[in-house]
Amino acid sequence: MHKLIVLYPAPEDPAAFEEYYRNTHLPLAKKLPGTLAQRFTLSVDAAEGESPYFAIFEADFVDKAAMIAAITSPEGQAVQGDVPNYATGGAIVLDFEVEAVP
Repeated sequence: MHKLIVLYPAPEDPAAFEEYYRNTHLPLAKKLPGTLAQRFTLSVDAAEGESPYFAIFEADFVDKAAMIAAITSPEGQAVQGDVPNYATGGAIVLDFEVEAVP
């Protein structure tokens, strides 16, 4: 499995971030081609201001090739191009292989 994580530092307007993210950005992400994303998760202000990140998005993919296919597709490019519309605090993107530990 391959994981994509996006860390969002505190935005200028947290309510506007959350409204836009849930109603505009996530619907864009759900248009990624095929069923490449196995699972999406979102945590918003989960640490109630104690974390340096306001929101954390995670997507799990079958493998790295599936993630690359999704993010380089026209739909993936639209998702990436939308980030400046709501992430006034910026965004940090990480991706890595996930290994099950017995």
